[in-house]
Amino acid sequence: MIGVLIVDDERLTRELHANFVARIDGFAVVAECAGARAAVSAVLDARGPEAIDLILLDMTMPDGHGLDVARHIRARGVTVDIIAITGVRDAEVVRQAAALGVAQYLIKPFTFATFQDRMVQYAAYRQKMADAAGPATQAEIDALFGALRPTVAEALPKGLSAPTLDRVAAALRNGGPFSSREAAERLGMSRVSVRRYLEHLVGIGRAERDARHGTPGRPETEYRWMR
Repeated sequence: MIGVLIVDDERLTRELHANFVARIDGFAVVAECAGARAAVSAVLDARGPEAIDLILLDMTMPDGHGLDVARHIRARGVTVDIIAITGVRDAEVVRQAAALGVAQYLIKPFTFATFQDRMVQYAAYRQKMADAAGPATQAEIDALFGALRPTVAEALPKGLSAPTLDRVAAALRNGGPFSSREAAERLGMSRVSVRRYLEHLVGIGRAERDARHGTPGRPETEYRWMR
């Protein structure tokens, strides 16, 4: 289980992120902090079953900046991983965050599907690091570094929208497998429209399709989330 510390000065945001974390297998919120100083103390004092593996770190808080939290933690030799979750888009802040070893930088607001993708990527990265042993090849090293890099979003085909794609992807990930008919009923969309999104997910390698047998008439096409 990956222990998560949520740091944000807004209570509702902490609650939202805690809810998101609770919906993803393999993660557990072990602490929440409303400020920078409390976050540093929580990390330095964490022990035993409430050990912190990952910080979801806001950048702007009344008593300090998220970068200051990262600097204090790194200065004490703590190697806990950090994902910045913030509305700050300043390129210099992003550059400094990268220099301090912040693993990912996620701009608010975001959908649960986006958040889940980043957390799943992070979990895969941790697993690859845990599995790594002995001298590594250049390809293996590239794979480790690449594991934390989100896939660059490609331009969507005409007629598809990113919010709807996120919605269909989330439904398939959390409630699939299903056919386009079942997806249309669940999402309140037309069957033709939802099939376009499902086929797009197949095309970009996020889903796979197969024939579903065992029902009267022609077999339906069933879609399944791949990762």
